[in-house]
Amino acid sequence: MQKTIRLKAAAVSLPLLFLPALASAADFDGGSLSPLWGVPFAGILLSIALFPLLAPAFWHHHYGKISAAWALAFLLPFVAAFGVQLAGVQLVHALVAEYIPFIILLTALFTVAGGIHIRGNLHGAPGLNTAILAIGAVLASFMGTTGASMLLIRPLIRANDNRVHKVHVIVFFIFIVSNAGGALTPLGDPPLFLGFLKGVGFFWTAQNILPETLFILGVLLALFYAIDRHYYRKEGVMPVDPTPDTPGIGFDGAANFWLLGGVVALVLLSGFWKSPVAFDVFGTEVGLPGLVRDVGLALIAVVSYKLTAPKVHADNQFEWEPMAEVAKLFAGIFLTIIPVIAMLKAGTQGPFGAIVSAVTRADGQPDPAMYFWATGVLSSFLDNAPTYLVFFNTAGGDPAALMTTYASTLAAISAGAVFMGANTYIGNAPNLMVKAIAESRGVRMPSFFGYMAWSVAILVPLFVICTFIFFR
Repeated sequence: MQKTIRLKAAAVSLPLLFLPALASAADFDGGSLSPLWGVPFAGILLSIALFPLLAPAFWHHHYGKISAAWALAFLLPFVAAFGVQLAGVQLVHALVAEYIPFIILLTALFTVAGGIHIRGNLHGAPGLNTAILAIGAVLASFMGTTGASMLLIRPLIRANDNRVHKVHVIVFFIFIVSNAGGALTPLGDPPLFLGFLKGVGFFWTAQNILPETLFILGVLLALFYAIDRHYYRKEGVMPVDPTPDTPGIGFDGAANFWLLGGVVALVLLSGFWKSPVAFDVFGTEVGLPGLVRDVGLALIAVVSYKLTAPKVHADNQFEWEPMAEVAKLFAGIFLTIIPVIAMLKAGTQGPFGAIVSAVTRADGQPDPAMYFWATGVLSSFLDNAPTYLVFFNTAGGDPAALMTTYASTLAAISAGAVFMGANTYIGNAPNLMVKAIAESRGVRMPSFFGYMAWSVAILVPLFVICTFIFFR
């Protein structure tokens, strides 16, 4: 029998100080909700899309307050409608089970990768740029899309700082390294890691969506080379390279590679280690493996920051602002998404029943093509990890059956969640981090809708072709 330890963690949230019975709150049924509960979530998405375009200075100074305002726009009416008890349970679950582990992992990868400086001046010609993107795509499945992105985005920007047109380089970097490259292992992207925790084999994704991944990456790399070659021939390079040439290429802060190995080991351990010990935090169960993972990752982040020489951070132009932006915006997203995910989980009987019905054929069998697009489109605007779980459960939720009888359906869900995270800046956390770093280096990145113009023009036709080849 599983051993559950009740924690008296009164400091988790102020309202919970006066609510000792929170753990016994009823389950949250999204089937009875009005779609209007999705307005705060839509509001924070529109804020991310429009404020940087219409009021950039205001957004830069107040995006945290805007995110908090939308979170309160959901939370306060929810308290009024359903009571403090249920609202407290939902708040704790969103923070403890989802947001905090998510941010700890991203912070560890961000800090460790930020402590590795690739020394030397590369020259951003089409061949070199394509090679960096290809290397990043391989690394993404082994050190996560966040780790690979943070390791390579700075040297890539530095290599192209003498180019006139370089926005396309960053956009394709997001497509390839920050998203599609992480499709082959649970280490690559959070949705696949959640599947791994649910019982999907560690190598299952590599075995079942390798052709799709190679197709997507191959086409994107070829297309990028053609576009980059066009701009390179058209513009040439600036007369003076802002980064002086160096005798060779090397690594500073190489000890962080060992810490990166520690991050990978902790993530793997939390998946393979099955412990009967669990902690109940006001109705949210926190297993010992997950707790060890999160504490270990936090310690690794601290050790990395302390051990890394200040010169390495200075050479990397390391700063916390990109991580702070992701943390503040995703705090609002993780809270306002609560009713949206609940309505999706309600299935055909919920407000979004039409979406759930659309993924099932007339004979009752799952439709892989529709699962690919439903998971992908929602992952473009919702957090792709819970979206993956929604459709994982919609398809039956049995990992043994999904890995065998319904393997094509699970492959479609996995591919949709990972690939289509590239459709918007908020589809995957590294997208926003790369954007913030590029802008801090003077690259004028597209607006939210400007970026979507790139994704709609390049990625959507590619996903349509992928559907007809692999998911018919």
